[in-house]
Amino acid sequence: MAVELDHAFTTARPIDESYATILDLQRVVPCVEGGSVLETIDPGSVRAEIKVRMGAMSMTFTGTVEIVEQDAAAHRVLMRVKSKEAGGQGFANADVTFALADGGGTIHTNAQITGKAASMGEGVMVGVLDALIADFSGKLAAL
Repeated sequence: MAVELDHAFTTARPIDESYATILDLQRVVPCVEGGSVLETIDPGSVRAEIKVRMGAMSMTFTGTVEIVEQDAAAHRVLMRVKSKEAGGQGFANADVTFALADGGGTIHTNAQITGKAASMGEGVMVGVLDALIADFSGKLAAL
């Protein structure tokens, strides 16, 4: 199942400071509810885990978060998330694009999800992802 979502966020931080924060995966990954860094692979890549609640179900996904593109002049960052469901056959992969501007920015998420999570239906998936990203953008603004 493919899901695309767009979110905006605001911050009082200067744009260059926001850009530097986005590039710091040790600080950004824990902003996702249930997310944690398990291991740093290199400055632009980490092994991470996220525990997600979907109704009565709880799932854990482990994988990598990698910065695949960064444009300091345009204040744009593309992260790629590749994860597999623990104990299952499903995966949750996503390309997440941050486009920063003075006073905030936007987050565009293009996710592909399979397995138990996808079987919950598109409405549930969109609701869960939308809530996760909205919460993430609020925490990101506060960093």
